[in-house]
Amino acid sequence: MIIQPGTSIAAAQAALPLDALENRILLCHATGLSRVQLITRAEQVLSDEQAAHLSELVTRRLAGEPIAYIVGKREFFGLDFAVSEAVLIPRPDTELIVELALERLPPRGRLLDMGTGSGAIAVAVAHTRPDAMVEALDLSEAALAVARSNAERNGARVRFLRSDWFSALGAAERFELIASNPPYIAAGDEHLSQGDLRFEPAGALTDHADGLSALRSIVDGAANHLLPGGWLLMEHGYDQAASVRALLDGAGYAEVQSWRDIAGIERVSGGRLPG
Repeated sequence: MIIQPGTSIAAAQAALPLDALENRILLCHATGLSRVQLITRAEQVLSDEQAAHLSELVTRRLAGEPIAYIVGKREFFGLDFAVSEAVLIPRPDTELIVELALERLPPRGRLLDMGTGSGAIAVAVAHTRPDAMVEALDLSEAALAVARSNAERNGARVRFLRSDWFSALGAAERFELIASNPPYIAAGDEHLSQGDLRFEPAGALTDHADGLSALRSIVDGAANHLLPGGWLLMEHGYDQAASVRALLDGAGYAEVQSWRDIAGIERVSGGRLPG
């Protein structure tokens, strides 16, 4: 789509083919104006540069690219997160695991976020609870770079470490809580070729197996790094709650249960290490 230079902001907003929210987000990004300024400067015309930039943004969105990647950011847990194609886009569903972690993390407690990606879980917890000691792991250096920038931009104190799950942790490292939003979509799942998922890093979405292999690895190794009475919380797919509870039961966890997200889907399951 081509937006002509000299078009007023109001006319451009009316002509854009996306929904009203996306139109506004892209206009703000192309012009550098705030939402309020789009209203107060509605008759201001677009420069050549602004029109070309807006045309490019709209074309990318019409091709299916996620808004978050186009503008390079996404709000999560009330915080502003930078995102790139190296990380998953933080989603409202994942705020549930942050809320559960905050409820269970004791004063000055230690939390480990596994497969941190953009750092959404770790940064949200560390920002809300500056007394906590938060550590975050990821195998991807590109993802860790994004996560570090998000910790800095939100004033959150997080220690980041490159690790293939627990491999880089010291044998004596223990936490009151381990949280993870790991790859849990099964290989060949049709959702991987639909919507925003087409653009997101496959390695952060699917385990290239049955969707449970990463979850099994976390359950198998977590007991070696949890303090007695510590919690393990994991986000999973819409139809995996019973399977994840079975993994936790089989590993001897207590208080095993699942919690529902904003859509009423069992999205997070967890248990407590006895002791």
